[in-house]
Amino acid sequence: MGQQNLTMLPKFILLGVTRCLELQGPLFGVFLLIYMVTVVGNLGMIILTKVDSCLHTPMYFFIRHLAFIDLGNSTNICPKMLINFVVEQNTISYYACAMQMAFFIMFIISEFFMLSAMAYDRYVAICNPLLYSVIMTPRVCHVLVGIPYLYSTFVSLMFTIKTFTSTFCGSNIIMHFYCEEVILLSMLCSNAQELERLTITFSAFNLISSLLVVLVSYTLILIAIFQIHSAEGRKKAFSTCVSHLTVVVVFYGTLLFMYLQPKSAHSADSDKMSSVFYTLVIPMLNPLIYSLRNKEVKKAFYRVFRNTHSIFISNSS
Repeated sequence: MGQQNLTMLPKFILLGVTRCLELQGPLFGVFLLIYMVTVVGNLGMIILTKVDSCLHTPMYFFIRHLAFIDLGNSTNICPKMLINFVVEQNTISYYACAMQMAFFIMFIISEFFMLSAMAYDRYVAICNPLLYSVIMTPRVCHVLVGIPYLYSTFVSLMFTIKTFTSTFCGSNIIMHFYCEEVILLSMLCSNAQELERLTITFSAFNLISSLLVVLVSYTLILIAIFQIHSAEGRKKAFSTCVSHLTVVVVFYGTLLFMYLQPKSAHSADSDKMSSVFYTLVIPMLNPLIYSLRNKEVKKAFYRVFRNTHSIFISNSS
């Protein structure tokens, strides 16, 4: 299969995170733990924000969707990666590769604009507190969530269809641990330049437009906070943004570190580490950041736990 010129390769070989055999076992344990924490944290956040009536606010509506996106992105990549640690040859079928790439693009773009929607929500809450319930109606919240999903699905399908209806040639080895658009572009011998231009255009638009919304929102938030006279008032206003701001800094910081590196500093290993961070580590950190720094989430957890415990005791007696 080495130098065949085929429209559809029967399968691809994923090189994985590392080719060092001594690290396979320890890394399997580390990533299994990361994935378990990710599933428990994000699934817990989805359930908690759904069942606890005190968390039925726009902010927690967006947090629930962010948790869904993080859980989806991690589940799209991590289970296959874990299997590849324990099998001899890390293969992925043509159609499975197409699906993995499609879901990855969809979830990563959705995350960009979900973080933007959350920044806008915090801007309204702090800069227009009296009109918050009037502006952030359920309909507006659904629109702010629905548009990113529709747009990301469109972009995902466009890139996946264009890539997988092109001609692959040369090696079928993917030098990564999942099917990534940029890596697959280097394996095409038709439409490669057109797809490269599209990738650069859409990546730049997604990153810049979503980051711009976040930066403008937080600039206006900071101006509003500094206009609050009491120190207690400023602290209370800022505390409502800390969790989201932390998530934003970690997410965009990782991506900017990856994209703004000079070409000479780029290497397959550094790209893999950046990818591990924003596809596996960040989805694990997000629910932890929102739960550990948030008194309302902690109180909701205790309420749900107490109610569940009471129901269990009454049923057993």
